[in-house]
Amino acid sequence: MIVGTPTEVKNNERRVGLTPASVREIVSHDHSVLVQRGAGIGIGASDADYEAAGARLVDSADELFASSEMVVKVKEPQAAERAMLRPGQILFTYLHLAPDAAQTADLVASGSICIAYETVTDASGGLPLLAPMSQVAGRMSIQAGAHALESPNGGAGLLLGGVPGVASANLVVLGGGVVGENAIEMAIGLQASVTVLDRNLAVLDRLGHRYGAALETVYSTQAAVEDLVTAADLVIGAVLVKGAAAPKLVTAEMIGVMNAGSVVVDVAIDQGGCFETSHPTTLHDPTYVVDDVVHYCVANMPGAVPRTSTSALNNATLPFVLALADKGVGRALIDDVHLRNGLNVSAGAVTEAAVAHALGYDYIEPLEAVAEMSA
Repeated sequence: MIVGTPTEVKNNERRVGLTPASVREIVSHDHSVLVQRGAGIGIGASDADYEAAGARLVDSADELFASSEMVVKVKEPQAAERAMLRPGQILFTYLHLAPDAAQTADLVASGSICIAYETVTDASGGLPLLAPMSQVAGRMSIQAGAHALESPNGGAGLLLGGVPGVASANLVVLGGGVVGENAIEMAIGLQASVTVLDRNLAVLDRLGHRYGAALETVYSTQAAVEDLVTAADLVIGAVLVKGAAAPKLVTAEMIGVMNAGSVVVDVAIDQGGCFETSHPTTLHDPTYVVDDVVHYCVANMPGAVPRTSTSALNNATLPFVLALADKGVGRALIDDVHLRNGLNVSAGAVTEAAVAHALGYDYIEPLEAVAEMSA
């Protein structure tokens, strides 16, 4: 199979779909790899590094998309990239389709086979290709929030962990999954006062046992969210519903009564965000203010640390890339239900139930779509 990795074109996105080490592994399986010139600059990988690993360099995204049977990326394809997709071509990347009608329409129209990192599952019910970036984003959310709390950045002028004799900032984490747990770990390390809300009692129990008295655990109800968010100095939005748009847990009214200079960091913004007042921002211009509350809503937070993020992501995605290349997409999806759960769009059909429900498409079972590939 011919596998291609283009240069990412989203604003300030410096990650890359394949590292030179991943290229070497794919080539060792007797596949060809195309890499767009300059694709690895953001992670410190030169064109020469990719050539040494066995890749063939191409000058443009047009050439790469035209020649590749499978395109491996990081972020969702932008409009110009979507226009280059063709029927039967495999796209393997993050998609986040439920809140993105335009992208979904283009992928459906392309006839391509689109497998989303964020809905691939594992035997324990986890999301193994989302987890590495969730770990990074969760940890970064505390860095970003602490920075935004500084008065030159519009914040209330609070040090997250305080100092002896001065109270620490009051931090609330909405959701105790991978993002939330990593945010909690960093926040407690900085000696913030941390509360987590979740509807899963097993999650709250596990976090309570891990952090003890350093963490307040609260079952998430509308009343609890309202009480805790409106009194918080920093709120981390870390909720996730697989494949679906994020629920709007924090209303505009709640934002309106928060203290001036409070900060919200919406890590769920890729899935539409969990604050009513959220809209996507960029690493170049990451924040805006609503009702004197600073909003940080960067849709590709891990892109700010591309070396760490790309290596972590490749550790998780490479086995699936190899399976798709070695077996072909049909056999790979038949053999692995967890990879099959990543199939979101196939030959003009929507194969992720949450996306179909959110955007009004007919839903086709992934196995049915796979059967049609082989017909």
